[in-house]
Amino acid sequence: MTAPARRIRRGTAAVLTLAAALLCLALAGCGMQAQEQAASVQIDGLTYVETVPLSYADQFTIDRYEGGYALITISNGDRFLVVPPGQEAPPSLEKDIVTIRQGVENLYVAASAAMDFFAALDSLDAVRLCGLRAEDWYVDEARTAMEQGELLYAGKYSGPDYELLLAQGCTLSIQNTMIEHAPEVREKLQDLGIAVLEDYSSYEAHPLGRCEWIKVYGALLGKSEEAEALFAAQKKYLDAVAEMEETGKTVAFFYINSAGQAVCRSSSDYVSKMIALAGGESVFRSLENDGSARSTVTMEMEKFYEEARDADVVIYNSTLGGDVQTLEELLGKNALLADFKAVRSGDVWCTGHNFYQETMRLGEMISEMHTILTEPESGDLSFLHRLRES
Repeated sequence: MTAPARRIRRGTAAVLTLAAALLCLALAGCGMQAQEQAASVQIDGLTYVETVPLSYADQFTIDRYEGGYALITISNGDRFLVVPPGQEAPPSLEKDIVTIRQGVENLYVAASAAMDFFAALDSLDAVRLCGLRAEDWYVDEARTAMEQGELLYAGKYSGPDYELLLAQGCTLSIQNTMIEHAPEVREKLQDLGIAVLEDYSSYEAHPLGRCEWIKVYGALLGKSEEAEALFAAQKKYLDAVAEMEETGKTVAFFYINSAGQAVCRSSSDYVSKMIALAGGESVFRSLENDGSARSTVTMEMEKFYEEARDADVVIYNSTLGGDVQTLEELLGKNALLADFKAVRSGDVWCTGHNFYQETMRLGEMISEMHTILTEPESGDLSFLHRLRES
């Protein structure tokens, strides 16, 4: 055998040896990951069945066990074991895992965006207390329940009525992440025997990840099948839009605050992502916040004019900017808006007050955004209305 041939064979052998070593490392890594996953879902006294598959959400997991038990893990590390009727929690359950009886009642829902999950699951009767007054609800079922005395105002997250919570037999509160700014409230609730579940849906990177949180509430209420079906219905709206081509149209989504400044959504915000999923593009695509957790960016009107005047479509956020019904009312907020391309062409829309509270209809909202970009004359919509001259 010639020297070059021997060198080639030795080189080939070295490559094969290296490949084999890398394969062994990869397999070992997979084995370690599998062991870590098994350890993360192992509960003494319970037999693990499966981890609920998630399409978009990454801020929670749900692990199922034989007998109907479910372990909910939130991205902040909090864990909740849902115990089915007629069963008990394992005696050796880790101390940091909070036990919740499936079908829990007399809930205190301080996270307003979570109320729509209970309404969608036809389980508003599980909620006794909330953090908004009747006039502030745009989830019809919640407003009606308050007007009929079935749902009581118990104060905002930062100052709940502890006596009322105890008098109503509350054992679980649903909070948004604002509770992290009031650690003393969280501690007080827990001292009173009221568990705190933080809804991290607003941290989901994908808009439908927010919708997918209905699976958490389905697990709590013993309505997982219903939750799966409701989520699938919203995903179907998104899938239908995804099959269509992008429109190439730009959208300016904003409102004008009391100081006369334009408040816009950053490019990473979920509303901007909804616009993109609908086939459009936020005109503020390069706009980022100051590095904080805020999803909005405030601009002086001159800067806003430069950024947004050529947008194909304007969507005014009346939920925060005040109700607007006509073009004249919008132009009354600032005369510069009259020179906007979308205003001149009549492609100006306004959100309804239900835009933020109806969390379980984000798929429909994306579909409606696609409609105003492609078929603006198609008729009545649920979340957007066109602004016309009076």
